[in-house]
Amino acid sequence: MQSGAVNRRAALGLMSTGLALGAGISPAFAALNALTTVQFDDPVIEKFYSAREFATLWTGQGDGARRKVALQAFDTASDHGLPVARYDAKALRKAFGSAQTEADLGRLEVAMTTALLAYARDMSSGVLTPIKVDDGIQRKILRPDPEAILAQAEAPDFGPWLKSLVPSTPVYSRLMAEKIALEELVAKGGYGPALTAEEIKPDASTADIIALRDRLIALGYLDRSFSQTFDASLQAAVQRFQLNNGISPDGVVGKGTLASLNASAEDHLKSVVVAMERLRWMGNVDLGARHIWVNQPDFMVKVFDEGDVTFESRVVIGKIGRDTQSPEFSDVMEFMVVNPTWSVPRSIVVNEYLPQFQEDPLAESQLQLLDPDGQIVDRTTVDFAAFTPETFPYALRQPPEEGNALGKVKFMFPNSHNIYLHDTPTKSLFAKDVRAFSHGCIRVGSPFDLAYFLLARQSDNPKGLFATYLNTGVESVLSLDQPVPVHLVYFTAWPDEQGHMGYRRDIYARDNKLFAALMEAGVAVAGINS
Repeated sequence: MQSGAVNRRAALGLMSTGLALGAGISPAFAALNALTTVQFDDPVIEKFYSAREFATLWTGQGDGARRKVALQAFDTASDHGLPVARYDAKALRKAFGSAQTEADLGRLEVAMTTALLAYARDMSSGVLTPIKVDDGIQRKILRPDPEAILAQAEAPDFGPWLKSLVPSTPVYSRLMAEKIALEELVAKGGYGPALTAEEIKPDASTADIIALRDRLIALGYLDRSFSQTFDASLQAAVQRFQLNNGISPDGVVGKGTLASLNASAEDHLKSVVVAMERLRWMGNVDLGARHIWVNQPDFMVKVFDEGDVTFESRVVIGKIGRDTQSPEFSDVMEFMVVNPTWSVPRSIVVNEYLPQFQEDPLAESQLQLLDPDGQIVDRTTVDFAAFTPETFPYALRQPPEEGNALGKVKFMFPNSHNIYLHDTPTKSLFAKDVRAFSHGCIRVGSPFDLAYFLLARQSDNPKGLFATYLNTGVESVLSLDQPVPVHLVYFTAWPDEQGHMGYRRDIYARDNKLFAALMEAGVAVAGINS
């Protein structure tokens, strides 16, 4: 690569000129001479400067305004939870102040460009490649084209473009404000002592009630109070906290509510930092004016229209386990299947049903046993004990009927993960706060209402339209005239409509993995690792 530098000097007819900023040297000539000393490690950067005939972006006498804009953007990296060292504005400013030779200027020119590429990539699409951290995060990341970034760097609207890289959603701004506030709070000691009681009832001891009161004040759910009893204002504050944190608002401070109350400021700060990274992954994604949003730790599905929630329902997600957790990805819902057949996934067939059939061949009689040609097999003719999970040749199917595992409707966004939203006959699970019980698909608490809501855009009588398919009792496809983007996401920190931050449990421990990966990538969070 060094020979390339020599060739560039020869091609430009340049000779050594001493200090690039020396008296009597043309600034343009000095800049050219400085860049010819550089050994380019990135072919994209070398191609860019070659096309510019090695004119500078940052180190020339006319580059001050552009340089200032870039450095000011790099200054904010810490507020965004980005790895500051990749584009360390302080170190770059120091290098500008100490540069003396052509080689210094050449290296600094390339360092600024390298920093810009890293900053633009990280800010617009995230620091991490998520699937490398957790294979349950199947989100496709749209990375910016380095050549397009460099084209913007020399464009007249460089400043506005650089600002546009920051996710524009109000949620991101709210998360960043929360991050800064939590860092300050951590520095002051956090929320104070954790609650030690196993349960706090209205007739609890004065000490426990005072501790609860003080915790709610610290969390922002109660104004300064001197009450020492579990009065109406304290109970209302508990209910506000429960609503904001995905807990049934019964006003009872039980085990689940206590666990959420005792989450530390550091825990919340980690959730916020990871949530900002997750939003950056989606920064280049058009969510859709109407889209379906399933936030797994919230156990809710919501439909958004132009940013407003227009439908919502409780959901059940995949239970904890490597093969059962619901993945994260985006796709497009195209149709619903009414009166669906359940084709049992192979993993469930061999891991759950085969052992049952080996004990009792007629167990789970609602399921049809199918041979490799799809023909129904009489179970009494099969020696189930002769098979292992690897050799079992049969499939299982449940036809449309009452009690079908998929209920009466499933909502399809065809994907390689075989994940969809569906009805379920097991309605009691929707009453629980933590709803992780499925094998990965998303069970909807109000599936008929969701069907009516989606069909309302293509029918004046959506209930009637749905009923014409349902009443046949036969499996059939009902297409959506307007397909809807679906986003299966995982945010443990998210503001409500009033902007108050709510937190959820990291049920799959994905946030823990992501936060550790961010730290390894060089992210520094005040009060945690800095």
